[in-house]
Amino acid sequence: MEYGLIGSRLGHSYSKIIHEMLCGYQYELRPLPTEAEARAFLEERSFKAINVTLPYKRLVMEYCTEIDPRAAAIGAVNTVVNENGRLYGYNTDYMGFDYLCRAHGVDFGGKTVLILGTGGTHNTTAAVARDRGAARILTVSRTPDPAKGELSYQEAKTSGAQIVINTTPAGMYPNVGVCNLDVAALPGLEAVLDVVYNPHRTELLLRAEEAGVPIVAGGLEMLVAQAVYAAEYFLHKPFADAEEEIARIAAALRRQLLNVVLIGMPGCGKTTVGRALAKALGRDFVDLDAEIVRAAGCSIPEIFTAEGEEGFRARETQQAQNFGKEKGLLISCGGGIVKKPENIRALRQNGGILWLDRPVEALTVGHGRPLSTSAEAVRQMETQRRPLYAAAADAVVPNHTTIEAAVTAALEALNEILDS
Repeated sequence: MEYGLIGSRLGHSYSKIIHEMLCGYQYELRPLPTEAEARAFLEERSFKAINVTLPYKRLVMEYCTEIDPRAAAIGAVNTVVNENGRLYGYNTDYMGFDYLCRAHGVDFGGKTVLILGTGGTHNTTAAVARDRGAARILTVSRTPDPAKGELSYQEAKTSGAQIVINTTPAGMYPNVGVCNLDVAALPGLEAVLDVVYNPHRTELLLRAEEAGVPIVAGGLEMLVAQAVYAAEYFLHKPFADAEEEIARIAAALRRQLLNVVLIGMPGCGKTTVGRALAKALGRDFVDLDAEIVRAAGCSIPEIFTAEGEEGFRARETQQAQNFGKEKGLLISCGGGIVKKPENIRALRQNGGILWLDRPVEALTVGHGRPLSTSAEAVRQMETQRRPLYAAAADAVVPNHTTIEAAVTAALEALNEILDS
């Protein structure tokens, strides 16, 4: 191959999308499950340039004729350029993480930094924090080594850290929902950063947002930035404005990968508007209520009769978790999805949430909806749920007139959400 990525498992990598979107050359994902396969590939040297991911960022250094001083100091190489059989190693992860911090205004000066994990990315993020003036850098591990000054997750709660950086795979797709650190127990946090990029918001980041941490950022921009800087090495040519390219590709990826989630009262038009919006966006449409029915093998009224609302809500949560971690979908939710915070967290991890708001007097009554049996019941329900919709939504989309007007308003709202 000419350009590509090697690592043990690459099934969920975005690198091919990014590089081909960025430069147009063919970029190949080459999974090498064993060290023996990785060594054979590196010895053959049949490539122009490659990126390297886990677990081979250290191993590849053995094959490099020259290693950039920064990469040598960090002890990891993620970019290799082949010059007539001589391999040159670089670390653009450092540059990518540095960009992420600058883009979000993270101030390391004089701060205590808590880094979760002890792998190669720990060293990269620690180098950035140190170079940007951090006063103390503490390491947290599930199996801490006291001789190295490592902390347990319990000890981390009393560390006095202002900045937390996750370099572990905790919460990464498909094992989403995992969070090893209780960020709410750390007073005075100024920033929480996660190098994981899939999902867009890990459980750690969602909890940090709920705790009111001012700066919360995932790893997508870091991933794009390191790819942009790697492409400059690949092609021996800097971009006229690398940071503009990073912003452009990151925005394009968000548009392509993030889900669009519709919430709102029963009868507000989520299914009708959702199908039209999905068509406009070229996305698959998922109706969570229909998925609940499909999985249960019976209708929603039958579920309510057999299991009550509690049983239905448990099934709803399961479907929110199933589809919320996927990407590129248009998801229409039942009206009561907002009653359980874990549902919104599951949907926010990889999506933007739009509240389709329709006047209560225009909402339909009945139609097989167990909780919408009368106009009075709908009015009471709307009063109770309106604050929940407002808290969950990234934007409000009025559905007061036509379907076309609602779709237009939704597209405008999405432009702001996905480009931010």
